[in-house]
Amino acid sequence: MKENYKRTMIACFVAYCVQAIVNNFVPLLFVTFQNLYDIPLTKITLLITINFLIQLLVDLLSAWFVDKIGYRISVILAHACAFAGFFMLTILPDILPDAFVGILLSVAVYAIGGGLIEVLISPIVEACPTDNKEKAMSLLHSFYCWGHVGVVLISTIYFLLWGLKTWKILALFWSIVPLVNLFLFAGAPIYSLHEEEEGFSMKELFRKIIFWILMIMMLCAGASEQAVSQWASVFAEKGLGVTKALGDLAGPMAFAFMMGISRLIYGKKGDQWNLNGFMAGSCLLCMVSYLSIVLVPNAVVNLVACSICGFSVGIMWPGTFSKAAASIRRGGTTMFALLALAGDVGCSAGPTLAGIVSGHFGNQLKVGMLAAIIFPMLLLLCLYGVREGEKKC
Repeated sequence: MKENYKRTMIACFVAYCVQAIVNNFVPLLFVTFQNLYDIPLTKITLLITINFLIQLLVDLLSAWFVDKIGYRISVILAHACAFAGFFMLTILPDILPDAFVGILLSVAVYAIGGGLIEVLISPIVEACPTDNKEKAMSLLHSFYCWGHVGVVLISTIYFLLWGLKTWKILALFWSIVPLVNLFLFAGAPIYSLHEEEEGFSMKELFRKIIFWILMIMMLCAGASEQAVSQWASVFAEKGLGVTKALGDLAGPMAFAFMMGISRLIYGKKGDQWNLNGFMAGSCLLCMVSYLSIVLVPNAVVNLVACSICGFSVGIMWPGTFSKAAASIRRGGTTMFALLALAGDVGCSAGPTLAGIVSGHFGNQLKVGMLAAIIFPMLLLLCLYGVREGEKKC
């Protein structure tokens, strides 16, 4: 049985690389879109918002329809949307009267795929007959980090060699990844989390205190991650004295790489460690990295602290998924969809809080970062609540 599920696991790993392509490729083309299609920056930034909002909407709606149509159809649909969105991106801007509308439609289509992938892949892996669920979940989520690093690095090298004018060829290249993975999933065994017994309804989940604690944990996980990663390029520019383009590479890539290392380490050694202890230690390390960014008046140290923060937040998201699966046995797709929704809200809340607080203190970014330390602190407190809940289960 385990041999048969190797194809499923590989497909799930690649799916998180697809998710990384969905979230990180088009932002590399923002300046190109501005210059090529004369699109103002105000409209360009709307692409990020639309991608985020559609994925949030899919997170919410999938709690109702995924179990009805099945995991296989849903995950194939996800990859079909991702492929179609990138393919449309190479055609629609040039054939529609308004190029921005063409780009926006393309982003909307692949965002549907990204949202579905976020909801589906974790429960599919959780249902696989692996020896250690926590290890598998951490290893799975590390592939988003490797995908992020790969997308930025490969795309940057490609643009240096062949120029930004040939961006459509690269978009078609990235579209091949979801297309190939679609066929990989089509022939892979997929098992539902509650095939033998019905999962909890949304109303039943809402009645459980431990569910709300887990939701707060997911929100804090997303916020702890994005509050720093959104500003990593700024610290790289100042710390290394490089251009913005190199700063965008050095900062976010170092953050993503260290986050991937953290998940990979737990994915390899997780059966020897206690998840509660590893997550608690990560929360403490995250707080130390935040304080280093805020209190140390040295840009190089700030950049190193950003990387350490990437390592510290690595286990938070997959670890919370694993805690949820262990604490609420019949949570099923609905629970994973709502947790993904909470995580995405956190990804927006972290940078937003840092930005608002910074604005109130004369645009001092470090003051905003200090306010965001509330997220890893709250996550640490919630860990205790979940641990007590597990004892009663």
